[in-house]
Amino acid sequence: MKKFNLFLVLVLSLVFVLAACGPDRPESLEEGDSAGGEDPEAGNEPEKPESLSVWLDGENQVSTYGEIFEKYEEETGIKVEYTEVGMTDQLEQLSLDAPAGQGPDLYQQPHDMIGSAYLQGLGMELDPEEFDLEAFNENAVEAFTYEGALMGVPFAVEAASLYYNKDIVDEAPETIEDLEAIMEEHTDEGNNEYGLLLEATNFYFAYPFLFSGDEQIFSQNEDATYNADDLQVANEGVVEQATRMQEWFEAGYLSENITGDVLDGLFTDGKGAVALTGPWKLSDYSEALGDSLGTATLPELEGETMTPFMGVKGWMISEYTEEEYWSKDLLKFMTNQENSSLVTEGLQETVPRSDVENSNELLTVFNDQAENANPMPNIPEMAQVWEPMGDALIFISNGDDPQIVLEEAKTQIESDIEAASGGQGSEDEE
Repeated sequence: MKKFNLFLVLVLSLVFVLAACGPDRPESLEEGDSAGGEDPEAGNEPEKPESLSVWLDGENQVSTYGEIFEKYEEETGIKVEYTEVGMTDQLEQLSLDAPAGQGPDLYQQPHDMIGSAYLQGLGMELDPEEFDLEAFNENAVEAFTYEGALMGVPFAVEAASLYYNKDIVDEAPETIEDLEAIMEEHTDEGNNEYGLLLEATNFYFAYPFLFSGDEQIFSQNEDATYNADDLQVANEGVVEQATRMQEWFEAGYLSENITGDVLDGLFTDGKGAVALTGPWKLSDYSEALGDSLGTATLPELEGETMTPFMGVKGWMISEYTEEEYWSKDLLKFMTNQENSSLVTEGLQETVPRSDVENSNELLTVFNDQAENANPMPNIPEMAQVWEPMGDALIFISNGDDPQIVLEEAKTQIESDIEAASGGQGSEDEE
């Protein structure tokens, strides 16, 4: 995170230089000139390239998307060449390769990085009308929209939900009061047994316990863009929920020592009744607990279903591609209903299409939760939120006043945002 923060400072400080060095963003296509994808209009289809290039993340993607690419070549005659590049490394690598003409036509990013991709001139703005997005989760599409521009098409969504051990509890908690009852009955710190296993000082996982109802990190404007000048991490509702969490810490229900590895070990050893984490743990937990494993959406808090963060992974087209038309065509092909079904079955990803079902009932819960989750803000300022809020949770777990702690976190975040923007906020005020 510290490395990313430093990188973001450089990005924001040099944004005008980067924009000048990047390729000119094309004007909107005239009517009739948009990519046809599945049904191109006669006369508008440009000459086919011999190949297109895509960056994939890991062996599992290679297996599934390799099959998809073979089908695309059969249908179009265009070979899709791929290279394995870790998703977290792709943006930095693209900034080096693309200007030299060596980058891919398509790459992938988590949605909270599209703002950086946009500022560096590395992601092509897409026309939503060129893509059939009606079947897609609206929140997922919104997550891949930056400053009103669609920057990619989502292929997977991730929202933390509940796992529970049926040997310990018969059913998942439906309300926060049910969850508290499970914590009270099944927590025994001396034996490392917990009613709820939660990375309680990790802001990503603590988020649904702090922000409920209308509470947000940044307020949103009428056009759904974020207002980075209106930080709401110390609002009354957040303070109230932080106070509840502090009571759980004091009662021993939560521990600041529960890391991801510790949580996994305790839950798979039968030491936790309920665990809150993401769909990426499903395979390991299923192998360990078998038929004793259940999944469920988060419980209700004051009549409202709790909303975790939603992370979205999507395919983007490089601004430097020389094959815009066919890159869009491949993007549509990769994310259509048929191939999204291959992705959810082959990769056990929760795909953001309502017309795609997964045969794994335990995984469908995460699809349901994604329908009721909040996308992580995709503005660069979000990078400054993580560390102060993580520190705030540690102070809260140690008994410090939640309101004072959150006010201090707010001040720190605002200061970090101003520093990352090169002090432009203070200059504007002057």
